[in-house]
Amino acid sequence: MTTLSDSAAMALDLILSQDSTLLSIVGRSLAVSGTACLLACGFGLVLGAWIGVARFAGRGALLTVLNTLLAIPSVVVGLVVYLLLSRSGPLGFLGWLFSFQAMVLAQTVLVLPVVTALTRQVVEDVDAVHGEQLQSLGAGTLLRSLLLAWDERYALLTVVIASFGRAISEVGAVMMVGGNIDGFTRVMTTAIALETSKGDLPLALGLGMILMGVVLLLNLLIAMVRKWREFGDSGSLRAVSAARVVSSSL
Repeated sequence: MTTLSDSAAMALDLILSQDSTLLSIVGRSLAVSGTACLLACGFGLVLGAWIGVARFAGRGALLTVLNTLLAIPSVVVGLVVYLLLSRSGPLGFLGWLFSFQAMVLAQTVLVLPVVTALTRQVVEDVDAVHGEQLQSLGAGTLLRSLLLAWDERYALLTVVIASFGRAISEVGAVMMVGGNIDGFTRVMTTAIALETSKGDLPLALGLGMILMGVVLLLNLLIAMVRKWREFGDSGSLRAVSAARVVSSSL
């Protein structure tokens, strides 16, 4: 047997035996990325929907910055958050550096532009088709953005799933602000990098298998959401109907 096959067999054994170290790292990864995704989506979905409908001075510049942040390297986000949370930084009093909270903050900052930009694009596209009709029914900017976002909920659900994938697969930011401390801030991506450098290939490979499984599951969920959307009702009809109900109650 080769080194690769030996490592793969031992990695599979770690997974099947539910190794405590492996499960601890996986659970921490899911907790960090899930919390960051929840925070980023809670703010980014509303902000993105509003930007997609609103027209204001400087909107073009804002969109340029937003689209630029889509490609920002995770290590740059990690550096910025590190400077903010360091002892001499403006948020140093929180004492979050090298903690769970620091990793959540870093991933939230990383994912927020993705959620906001993609939501803005989805809502703006549908607003270009049905926005005037909603306006004629008395829907203001905020109400129109919320109605259209709800209409495109299947598309936005794929945005949420994709943002979680972006969070859980990044390594630079969480390593810089979390410190990769065993039992406290070590997540799947940072553990894979560390264990590989140490030569502990079975654990690294086992974590890699689980991470690939999570990514595969996310892609399956996106495919399912697209299928649900194909069999769903027309979004524009739901939005217009909702606007009519709102306008008639005013």
